[in-house]
Amino acid sequence: MRRALRAASIGGGLLVALGLAVSATGLLYALRGTSLPGPVVRDALPLDELPRHDAVPLLLFVAIWALVGLILGGIARALRAERLTGAVLLALGVWGWTYASVGVSLLVVRQIPAHDAFRIAAHLRAVYVPAALSGLAGALVGRRRSVAQDRSPLLLAALVAATGAISVLDGVLPARPHTLLAELSLARVTPVASALVAPLGLALIVVARGLARRKRRAYRVGLILLVGLAVLHEAHGFDYGAVVAALVAVLLVARRHVFDAPGDAAASPRLALRAVGLVAAVYAYGMVVLWINRIEADQPFTLRFSLSETTRALAGLSLGGSSHLADDFGAWFPISVFTAGLAAVAWLLVSWLAPWRYRLAQEARERELAGSLVGSWGKDTLAPFVLRADKSYFFSANEQAFLAYRVVHSVAIVSGDPIGPPDEFDELVDRFVRFSRARDWRIAILGASDRLLQVYAGYGLHALYHGDEAVLDVASFSLEGRPIRKVRQSVSRLRQAGYRAEVLHPGEIDPELRGRLEAIARDWRGAEPARGFVMALDALFRLEDEDAVFVLGRDPDGVPMGFLHFAVVRPCAALSLSSMPRLRATPNGFNEWLICETVEWARVHGYRRLSLNFAPFAALLAPEAELDGLQKLERRALLALKGRFQLDNLLLFNRKFFPSWQRRFVVYERRRDLPRIGIAALAAEAYLPFSGKDRV
Repeated sequence: MRRALRAASIGGGLLVALGLAVSATGLLYALRGTSLPGPVVRDALPLDELPRHDAVPLLLFVAIWALVGLILGGIARALRAERLTGAVLLALGVWGWTYASVGVSLLVVRQIPAHDAFRIAAHLRAVYVPAALSGLAGALVGRRRSVAQDRSPLLLAALVAATGAISVLDGVLPARPHTLLAELSLARVTPVASALVAPLGLALIVVARGLARRKRRAYRVGLILLVGLAVLHEAHGFDYGAVVAALVAVLLVARRHVFDAPGDAAASPRLALRAVGLVAAVYAYGMVVLWINRIEADQPFTLRFSLSETTRALAGLSLGGSSHLADDFGAWFPISVFTAGLAAVAWLLVSWLAPWRYRLAQEARERELAGSLVGSWGKDTLAPFVLRADKSYFFSANEQAFLAYRVVHSVAIVSGDPIGPPDEFDELVDRFVRFSRARDWRIAILGASDRLLQVYAGYGLHALYHGDEAVLDVASFSLEGRPIRKVRQSVSRLRQAGYRAEVLHPGEIDPELRGRLEAIARDWRGAEPARGFVMALDALFRLEDEDAVFVLGRDPDGVPMGFLHFAVVRPCAALSLSSMPRLRATPNGFNEWLICETVEWARVHGYRRLSLNFAPFAALLAPEAELDGLQKLERRALLALKGRFQLDNLLLFNRKFFPSWQRRFVVYERRRDLPRIGIAALAAEAYLPFSGKDRV
């Protein structure tokens, strides 16, 4: 019964729609004597062609069909048609009616063969304008449909990019008649429009990227460009280019609700100032060049003359050459100014559609709250490193959990797992994913543990193995046995040589010793930048009081020769190694000895774990199990790079202590983002020549 009622309602709706289309034509006949300013639509009343009464004013034609289109859109909405479906069906239905009616009318009135009549009808504004208006009404009035994973932004971005690519190709390829490009081009219009073919195409390609990222600004710019393209086609000889541009514009309007990513509000004032500066620069260029070449002008150089010539060139009105400038200068000056203007507009457009500008900000309250949460809930050995000064904090709605991040080249790099009560993580990750996507930032979580991979997967994020963190169990660690004999020999050798270890908290270090430790760290680093973002602190004394431990190694004369710097992970009773600088003159085995001394101290003071260095790709560089084909390929690539990045040094050092290994992962959104994520991560860790510092 329900299906029958549905079918009956659809059938009734189609009959009413057909009646409205017929009534629109009848209304045009009734108002054919109306006089309005502006252009007219030929063959709008093809049955009156012989008396030459076939044209109606464009304003009247658009008004009547817009009204009919809105009523048709209301019918489509009443039939529960979705926006895009309603737009396509209305456009096709109205086009079919007008094409058939106009074709039959031409056949009857002109007494020509049927194929000629319908071929003529296929190129008339009177056929396509009603279809475009009806499709637009369906897109505006139809019902909105929400889909969990709506792929329409990608499809629409592809359509816009294809439209732009056709325009670019048409602008740069030699003109050939009777081709698709010729049909869709603006080659038959004024020089201004011809010059705009390739620039408009490039602008549409730029906009397409923003559409794929659901940017509201990209939707608005793309719609303006498509409507402008359609108007230029229509105003200078109707062709299929207007149809394509109008159709894509209607599709954008039908899916306008999916473009919900806001733009950076702070960018508009900055771009307005930049626009003023660019305009001033173009006019300054024009005046200077005209003054230098004033002998080529047919009138004296004046400010008014230079402004007039530069303005005409900037608007594209003298691309064929200026009538007031002679020789080659008169040919290239307008082109150079017009090109400079296009470049300025392109720069402004790219900047306006760019991802949000990241501003590093750490308020005292946020830093205090983050430190409190790390002290209470930071159970991961990487938790203390989120307190670096080069990270921003993103809190849950109730500020009970947070994560630390930094944006490098539009990649939001998150430092380790969230910190706080575990039942807050779902909401926190969800909010951060939406927060980042709204700003057009890629997401990369570095140093993620395996305990939250399912949470990340629930939000469309994927995990890629990154490496292993070496962790010593303080209670079970021992120097007994043959496998660890080399470490045992190093410890015995330094103890016999008179070296001794001293464990101090930051508050116990006097200014003189502090300066000495900072000098050791500085000399050890040399000209290299301070590395580490996820698994190290950015300053020796970033953590104070009981939150850090220095394990100093002194020579027989009591002179500090090097030290280990640990962050205290109080919730899990662990020490996490941040750095281990030393003087170049220290004997072999110095760091091994300090680690063993640290284990002894930790055992006495109630610490259960000691986190050593992170070994990138340990499971691939020194596999203990059989690797599959992809892993073998990754291993070969890593072995080729290890000489450059010394990937296996930390692995060999850590393996001396026979630690347990905790896997760490890189969490990301899409595979195509991995190259950019890799570059951003290396920049954040200071492994690339550029620092990747954020703009503030």
